[in-house]
Amino acid sequence: MALNRLDLNLLHVFDTIYREGSLTRAAKALHLTQPAVSHSLSRLRDHFNDPLFTRQGNQMVPTPLARRFLESMRPGLTQIQNSVNQFHAFDPATQRKTYSLGLRDILESTFLPALMKRLTEYPELEVVSQRIARREMETQLAAGKLDFAVDVLLPVSNQTAHELLRRDRLVVLARKGHPIARDTLTMEDYLNARHVLVSSRTEGPGIEDFELSRLGVRRNIRLRCQHYFAACRVVEETDLVLTMPETYARIIAGRDGFVIMTPPADLPGLDVHLYWHKAYEKEPALTWFREQLKRIA
Repeated sequence: MALNRLDLNLLHVFDTIYREGSLTRAAKALHLTQPAVSHSLSRLRDHFNDPLFTRQGNQMVPTPLARRFLESMRPGLTQIQNSVNQFHAFDPATQRKTYSLGLRDILESTFLPALMKRLTEYPELEVVSQRIARREMETQLAAGKLDFAVDVLLPVSNQTAHELLRRDRLVVLARKGHPIARDTLTMEDYLNARHVLVSSRTEGPGIEDFELSRLGVRRNIRLRCQHYFAACRVVEETDLVLTMPETYARIIAGRDGFVIMTPPADLPGLDVHLYWHKAYEKEPALTWFREQLKRIA
């Protein structure tokens, strides 16, 4: 497997197939025909004497050898790409680019309006927002399937960079006319109220419940649901109350029909972080976009 017998252009094809998980999508990303990509993959298979990718449904799944090769090859490929990129500045006004952004539902509501307003003057730019399981975030970033993710503080490897975008305090949302809707929310009123808890998990406490437990009290959770929008609709129609991040509460309260109150205890806030893979952080188009996300935060 001497290097002088391997066309280095094939490494770019290999990396793209790995990242896209599909010959069709890889061909589109490379601006090649699918037969051309298939031919390149065939040459790689002959070179390594390994299938490299096997088809499982609509996905091309890498073999163990392909995974090992990518881990050792990508740093060098990234270094070459970075060297090329430094001579090619990104012009968002004229260059086409699609950004893939990992956002959970509440962050879509708070980030996307400001982001798309900021991108109005750049008609060639497209944003794809998707919800990624937290356990898959680093893998998606490393594979280049995701450019950035915005989420709470998570444990990540030293290959994933992150920085604080904003701190969001918790507030209590209730309908107008609710019996406890007053300027000062007492602990007694808070504990006597019936609550909505928003969580992707089917059981377990929310972050506010840890502080309440430390104080030796427990609230009455009547409904557990997955999305804040659904929870707010329930609050609007019932006497249930919702403890939630203030940024989204202000958006919802702008529709009228709601009252925002300060919790009766010093509840922990939410630290929202921006995540990206260090291998791509010097790419001009991503550097520019990262700055836009920081500005709107």
